[in-house]
Amino acid sequence: MTNASFTVRAAVPADAAAVAHVHIASREVTMPYLPPRRRSDAEVEAWVRDVVMATSEVWVAVGADGRVVGYAAVGGDELDALYLLADVLRQGIGTALLGTAKAHRPDGLTLAVFQRNTRARAFYTRHGFTVVDSNDGSRNMENEPDLTMRWQPVTNSTRTDG
Repeated sequence: MTNASFTVRAAVPADAAAVAHVHIASREVTMPYLPPRRRSDAEVEAWVRDVVMATSEVWVAVGADGRVVGYAAVGGDELDALYLLADVLRQGIGTALLGTAKAHRPDGLTLAVFQRNTRARAFYTRHGFTVVDSNDGSRNMENEPDLTMRWQPVTNSTRTDG
């Protein structure tokens, strides 16, 4: 997908450092309530390269200046990550990344979102996701209460009157 100000493309191994930067920077700015980070930049980059990119489909949004400004990762039918740099929020980039993920998972997507992440919850709700369960935080490493949300595409059934 291409827009005048950004392009969405499949990530390549050389994107690992940029994806790690987006992941770290986005979480620090948009989720200040999270506990302090326990992993170094190099450890996050290794996790992106060796785990995320090895086990998920990953797409990056690249700005007109060539820098990676966002990414989405999907493993199975789960949207494992959708992060943007704070300076590019509300420009359609998240919508484009989510649209790419939906196009690659036409049978539906599930995701987890922190309950306190009200902006992300509103974004996903606007894009057709609904809450299917909640948790006290025991299932994530941040111990932060979360929600599971699901997008299920509307199917057109053929109707015959007889």
